[in-house]
Parts: sequence; C-alpha cells; structure tokens
Amino acid sequence: MAYASRILNHSKKLKDVSTLLRREQAASIRYFSSTNRAPLSREDAFSAHLGFSPVERMTKCSTDIVSISFATSRTTLSSTMGRPRLGNHFSCSMQSVRGFSSGSDLPPHQEIGMPSLSPTMTEAWTSILPLDQNLCPFGNIAKWLKKEGDKVAPGEVLCEVETDKATVEMECMEEGFLAKIVKAEGSKEIQVGEVIAITVEDEEDIGKFKDYTPSSTADASPPKADAAPPKTDAAPPPPKEEKASPPEPKTSKPSPPPTGDRVFASPLARKLAEDNNVSLSSIKGTGPEGRIVKADIEDYLASGGKEATAKQSKVTDSKVPALDYVDIPHSQIRKVTASRLAFSKQTIPHYYLTVDACVDKLMGLRSQLNSFQEASGGKRISVNDLVVKAAALALRKVPQCNSSWTDDYIRQFKNVNINVAVQTENGLYVPVVNDADKKGLSTIGEEVRLLAQKAKENSLKPEDYEGGTFTVSNLGGPFGIKQFCAVVNPPQAAILAVGSAEKRVVPGNGPDEYNFASYMPVTLSCDHRVVDGAIGAEWLKAFKGYIENPESMLL
Repeated sequence: MAYASRILNHSKKLKDVSTLLRREQAASIRYFSSTNRAPLSREDAFSAHLGFSPVERMTKCSTDIVSISFATSRTTLSSTMGRPRLGNHFSCSMQSVRGFSSGSDLPPHQEIGMPSLSPTMTEAWTSILPLDQNLCPFGNIAKWLKKEGDKVAPGEVLCEVETDKATVEMECMEEGFLAKIVKAEGSKEIQVGEVIAITVEDEEDIGKFKDYTPSSTADASPPKADAAPPKTDAAPPPPKEEKASPPEPKTSKPSPPPTGDRVFASPLARKLAEDNNVSLSSIKGTGPEGRIVKADIEDYLASGGKEATAKQSKVTDSKVPALDYVDIPHSQIRKVTASRLAFSKQTIPHYYLTVDACVDKLMGLRSQLNSFQEASGGKRISVNDLVVKAAALALRKVPQCNSSWTDDYIRQFKNVNINVAVQTENGLYVPVVNDADKKGLSTIGEEVRLLAQKAKENSLKPEDYEGGTFTVSNLGGPFGIKQFCAVVNPPQAAILAVGSAEKRVVPGNGPDEYNFASYMPVTLSCDHRVVDGAIGAEWLKAFKGYIENPESMLL
C-alpha cells in the first residue's frame, strides 16, 4: 500500500509537469514578492510549482501577492521594456510587469513602472557622486500625452517625466490599451519602479481597472500596521510611576551655591513666579544655599517687580515685528544643484588661479569674422564662443586638466567636452559641447545658442548635458562681474570663471608714454587631488596664449 500511495502521489504531480512542459519557452523564472526576495533557480521554482495543486497555487498567489513570470513569446507574464543607452554612466529603462491579479475578476495586465531617465535617478551614479538619498530615485509626471482608454503602440509617447535635470519623453514599448493612470499629471517624487499606469491587451478589459490599486501600493500599508503593536507593548505605565518621584531627589540634594545659568528654587516659588510672569534669574534667593523660596517671590512682587516685568515684556514684544515671507518649493534642478555643489565644496580641495588676458587682438579678430558671417548670412560669433574654443585647445595641450578623480585612479579623457553654464528661471543648467577642440567657431556658437534655448525651455535631453570633462562659467559678458571663483562641477577636475573685460592704462614703449588696453580676468578653480598648482598655471598660460594671439586657434 505504501508503494501504491507514492505512485499515486507522483502521478498527480506528473499531471502538472505536462502543463509546465507545454510552456517550453520558460527560460527564466523569477519570484517576485513585496519583500524583494532573491530570485529562485529554475529547479527551485519548478519544485515549488509541483508542491501545490493548481487551485492551491492560485490561492497562494492571490493571498501572498506572489507571481511567477515566464519569459515566453505570447504567454509572457513578465517583460522588461528597455530604452537605448543614453550615456556612459547609466541606461534608461522601464519595467512592465504582468502578474497575477489579487481578484479573479481582473484579466492579465501590465503594471508600468516609473523609468530611470537621468543618471542621478539611478543608484549606479551614487558610486561616482553620493547625492542625497532622497534625490536619486525620484521623478515627476509633467504631462500625460495619452488618456485612459487610448490605444498605445510601440514608439508612441505615453507621458513626459520631469527628472532632476530635464523633461524627458517616456515611450511605450508594447501594443495595448491604457486602462488606468495610477499617477496623475503633476504627481511628484515618484520612486523609480513605482507603478504609474496599467495597460491591457483587450479593449473590453479597460473598465475592469476603474478602481484598481497596484499591489505595490497595497503592500506598503501592512508594515505600518505591524509597526504599531510594539508601541502598545512598550508598557508606558512604569515610566509614569517613576516620574512622580523626581521632585524629592531635587529638594533633598545638597547642591552647592548656584553657579552658571542654573537657578535653584522651591516648586511653590517656581509656580508663583510662573503665574506672575516673573523671571527667576532676576531674584536673589534667601533660602538654604541661595535657594529661591515663596517669600522671595512675594517680596519681589510687593516691591513693584511685577509691573516692571510686565512693561519689559511689552517693550520686548513690540520690538519684534511680524515677518512677511513666502515659501518657494524646491524644484528638482534646485535640489540637485544644491546637493552637487555642497558635495563639491565639502569633499574637493579647491584652489584658485587668476590671470588677466589682453583681449584687444581677440576683439579685432571677432569683428573681422562677424563681417564674414553677416555677409554670408550666418550668426554672429560671441566672445564666449572664442573662450570655449580657447579652453578646449588648452585642454588638448595640457590634458592633465581634462581628468577626473576616482578612489583608485585618475581618469584622463581623450575627448574634450566643454560644459557651458546657463542660468534659467528654473535653475542652473550646464549643457555640453562635445569635441569642442575639433569644431569651428561658428559651429560652437550655433550649438551653444541651441542648448541655451533648450535649457530655458526645460527641454534638454540627457545627451545634451552628459559627458562633460570641463566647465566654463561666464558672468562677465551678460552681468558685468569683474572676477569670481566658481565651484568645481564634479566629477570634473576644473572649471573656468570668466569676468568682464575692462580698459586699463598700460605703460608704453617710452618713459613718458602710455597706452590703453582691454583685459579680461579669468579664474581657474582646480581639484588639487588631480591638478597640481604648476599644472593649473601651465593650463592658464596656454589659455592666455590663445586669447592674446587668437590667430593661433585657427592653425
């Protein structure tokens, strides 16, 4: 009978084997749960599947919120939708999970999670720049371009996601219907991976998700309920009983005469002083060891101290006017800028080198080039375009400044990509001009104008600001700032601060001769871990040479 019972038991399990074998494309099996358990191996998931009858398996999935995903062609229960790699440090991806529903009335569906669209929205970036933890994994829904019930196809834009640096379009990667928008337009600080929408394959299934709540949202509440019982079990009554006895030790302690800011007074005296708004520090105690007693308070009040105290408090209150203010919420770009600059000043050993460069020849060359540009219908070349070009060529001549610090090595870049600081109403942006050393002045000027316009419109894409190796910040031309020191933009090793040009009197050839010349002060901020003082001076010498002899930039 024992052998017959085993054979019968195994025969029941073999019925499930045939069901699983019909899904022969199940190449990878993962085990998802609200507690983020580690993935099971294929054998473990297979044995777990055999351990329950079909009804038991469905019951376990519905009660424990457990889903087993099969990577198949049509019966896919879980799929990963990816976007092309947007930078060297991160890849933009979003996940769509079609799992078992918590109710039998819900058809198969996909839960689309908040994608990672910016390097600071990924944990990988924190290895290079440890930002605040609350900044890394969040995004905002700026605008939904599809509404509930709309059909979606691969390549169509679902919504616009506001990251810490720009507003990025989120594309759909599978065909279906948008059944439910979980995170409405304007939702803020949505964590990466958090469900923002539900899609289904059949249009008639849309209405079944009207009141649907994602499993991730439902799973977030039980821990709070579980956390409450420990507080009730903390047995607060014993501390209350212990608090009734402190006055006795205070009165019985043979304390030394009052010293410092501490004032010794009997409980009755303290109560009387509190009721009459009397400061104990203004009363001299006559009790043991200088303690203030009830009689001291009564004598003070009888001598007119009460009126003096009241008048003093009124005068003090009248001197403090009510402040009128408005609280401005932090934008994402403001949060990231604050975190990066605080990190830079706290961890990077800055030093600063300043030099004055004569720009007379530079301004003359610019006038000639602009004449050619106007004749050919091109855009005018700015002084900032010439500064960016000179900085790029100086980096090619002194590549040590075109580097980045890591804990194990100094990475020296072969590409010269210049970030240009642009101030907008939303905050500070630093779009990048790639390979600036290989581009002409007109090309650099056109790219800077285009990037500045996109920054002001908050439409920069990740490739527009990633990959920079050096930064130029110019406050001289637009604002007339004479000279300033910029903060290094990590993980870069240097940043150039450009001041405004001004005319100065300089000595002439003869003893009684003098001339006028225009000089532009520039300050190089360096990371001393990467760039030594002599190397920074060498770079400034090369930069000054290109500025004062601009024809050499054309060679």
